[in-house]
Amino acid sequence: MKSLLKKLLPAAFFRAYHRLLSWLASVCFGHPSERMVVIGITGTNGKSTVANMIAWLFERSGRKVGMTTTANFKVADREWLNDTKMTMLGRFRLQSLLRQMVAADCSLAAVETSSEGIRQYRHSGINYDTAVFTNLTPEHIESHGGFDNYRRAKGRLFAKLSHDRHKRLEGRTVPKTSVVNLGDEHADFFLGFSADRKIGFFVPRTAGDRPPERSDVETVRTEDLSVGADGSSFRVCGVPFGLTMPGRFNVENAMAAVCVGLAHGLDLAAMSESLRIMPTVPGRIERIDEGQPFGVIVDYAPEPESFRKLYEVVDLLPKRRVIHVLGSTGGGRDTDRRPVLGRLAAEKAQVVIVTNEDPYDDDPPTIVRDVAAGAREAGKRDGVDLFEILDRREAIAKAIGLAEDGDLVLVTGKGCEQAMVVAGGRKIPWDDRTELRRAIRERYGSKARETNDSTYGF
Repeated sequence: MKSLLKKLLPAAFFRAYHRLLSWLASVCFGHPSERMVVIGITGTNGKSTVANMIAWLFERSGRKVGMTTTANFKVADREWLNDTKMTMLGRFRLQSLLRQMVAADCSLAAVETSSEGIRQYRHSGINYDTAVFTNLTPEHIESHGGFDNYRRAKGRLFAKLSHDRHKRLEGRTVPKTSVVNLGDEHADFFLGFSADRKIGFFVPRTAGDRPPERSDVETVRTEDLSVGADGSSFRVCGVPFGLTMPGRFNVENAMAAVCVGLAHGLDLAAMSESLRIMPTVPGRIERIDEGQPFGVIVDYAPEPESFRKLYEVVDLLPKRRVIHVLGSTGGGRDTDRRPVLGRLAAEKAQVVIVTNEDPYDDDPPTIVRDVAAGAREAGKRDGVDLFEILDRREAIAKAIGLAEDGDLVLVTGKGCEQAMVVAGGRKIPWDDRTELRRAIRERYGSKARETNDSTYGF
């Protein structure tokens, strides 16, 4: 019925309909975003991690905070995994969650704001105070009808920021602030929207890199950057920072959160101490340790650029072989990326296992074949170092069964997601981390930790 209506009715009707629903949802729950500072985070990669970092920094400063991300939700002291399979909740559920934050005396909410959510006006009932741009690479291009439309959708968060009325909270007017990654080639587009304050963060790739000069932007950059297998260290305005989360991209994520903190009065030295002890974000380079004599990592990484960034970390880790379990999402998500993912995995991993992920209404064997085709093009051989295993549980068990001392098993595409979506929108309960632990226990039993006598430093 929905498909038929989309064909019969003009696009303007649906835009008005979505905006009306967003307004009604906000009204029903008493306009909760008006009663706390709201940070909107958008971009292709890093949104969930940035939101978690922001929530962590403000909570460590003594404030009650809320958060809604692809990975997890938070309302003050209560935190739970996102089991909805939605990056940005529907209008009424989102406003209900914001209302819960207000009821719990949260003074700040970090809201992961996706392009799909923006396209459906789920954001329009929220009064944002700060908009954060992480980065932009091609994703969801087919559903948006091209990269320019995708970028414009992200930009609508910043356009909304510039038009929303200012709030008065705790006796002061909250300025509208944009926080933008100056190292991204699309930074100028997002800086082009008006704001009371514009803050740009910059993480140089080489010692000679310099941020672009803009008189209207406060630039915050890292210095003395060192990235290693166990994390990163750097300095900001002379203050030393350390992260246990590895990868240059996590330094960028941290800088986005630090700039939000600076915009809202947090102390730089205090943020340094907080980030130094911040735990891993669920499903983001999450290590699974059941005492097995090889490494296991779960990561969300659904598209090519996130693959490349993940392998920047993997390349730093001690290992013999990499055994990579991957798939690709259906439901109209950028079919062209399927063989690209397979090729990237094949170029980096010694063994590639292609499996089901979230097919939605697409044909699962076709998705698997498309990904595997890319791995074959890169030289992988069926039954030798390339395996097509449709059942994801069997694929994970195969990887654990193949792993030897010092290997690294890498499982990507779902992170900490709590369901697999199949035909008809049906959700099957699922957690890659649970399945990995099950497979390890089935292989080693209760003796897993006793058998771990390797020097695998992980």
